[in-house]
Amino acid sequence: MAKGPKMKTHKASSKVFKQRKNGTLSYKLSGGNHKTSKDSAKQVRQRRNQGTLSKGEASRIKSVI
Repeated sequence: MAKGPKMKTHKASSKVFKQRKNGTLSYKLSGGNHKTSKDSAKQVRQRRNQGTLSKGEASRIKSVI
Protein backbone atom coordinates (compact mmCIF):
# COMPACT_ATOMS: atom_id res chain seq x y z
CA MET A 1 0.00 0.00 0.00
CA ALA A 2 1.96 2.99 -1.28
CA LYS A 3 1.34 6.39 0.26
CA GLY A 4 2.01 9.68 -1.47
CA PRO A 5 4.90 11.92 -0.44
CA LYS A 6 4.46 13.94 2.73
CA MET A 7 4.72 17.70 2.74
CA LYS A 8 7.80 19.04 4.51
CA THR A 9 7.46 21.36 7.48
CA HIS A 10 8.62 24.92 6.88
CA LYS A 11 10.97 25.19 9.87
CA ALA A 12 11.14 28.99 10.02
CA SER A 13 7.34 29.31 10.13
CA SER A 14 6.95 26.54 12.71
CA LYS A 15 9.35 28.38 15.03
CA VAL A 16 7.53 31.71 14.67
CA PHE A 17 3.86 30.67 14.83
CA LYS A 18 2.19 28.65 17.58
CA GLN A 19 -1.22 27.05 17.13
CA ARG A 20 -3.79 27.65 19.87
CA LYS A 21 -6.49 25.21 20.96
CA ASN A 22 -9.15 26.98 18.90
CA GLY A 23 -6.97 26.70 15.76
CA THR A 24 -5.83 30.32 15.43
CA LEU A 25 -2.13 31.07 15.00
CA SER A 26 -0.30 33.40 17.37
CA TYR A 27 3.12 35.03 17.19
CA LYS A 28 5.33 37.36 19.24
CA LEU A 29 5.08 41.04 18.34
CA SER A 30 8.26 42.73 17.12
CA GLY A 31 10.22 45.54 18.69
CA GLY A 32 9.93 44.64 22.36
CA ASN A 33 13.34 43.22 23.20
CA HIS A 34 15.64 46.20 23.70
CA LYS A 35 15.85 49.97 23.15
CA THR A 36 12.34 50.43 24.52
CA SER A 37 13.22 53.48 26.65
CA LYS A 38 12.15 55.81 23.83
CA ASP A 39 8.72 54.15 23.64
CA SER A 40 5.80 54.96 25.88
CA ALA A 41 4.87 52.51 28.64
CA LYS A 42 1.68 51.69 26.74
CA GLN A 43 3.62 50.65 23.62
CA VAL A 44 5.99 48.42 25.61
CA ARG A 45 3.10 46.85 27.51
CA GLN A 46 1.09 46.14 24.36
CA ARG A 47 4.07 44.40 22.72
CA ARG A 48 4.12 41.81 25.51
CA ASN A 49 0.85 40.41 24.15
CA GLN A 50 0.70 37.86 21.38
CA GLY A 51 -0.40 38.84 17.89
CA THR A 52 -3.06 36.81 16.05
CA LEU A 53 -3.04 36.02 12.34
CA SER A 54 -6.05 36.75 10.17
CA LYS A 55 -8.16 33.84 8.93
CA GLY A 56 -6.88 33.92 5.35
CA GLU A 57 -3.20 34.02 6.25
CA ALA A 58 -3.66 31.39 8.96
CA SER A 59 -5.13 28.85 6.55
CA ARG A 60 -2.21 29.37 4.15
CA ILE A 61 0.45 28.97 6.86
CA LYS A 62 -1.21 25.99 8.58
CA SER A 63 -0.54 23.90 5.50
CA VAL A 64 3.24 24.37 5.83
CA ILE A 65 3.50 24.06 9.64
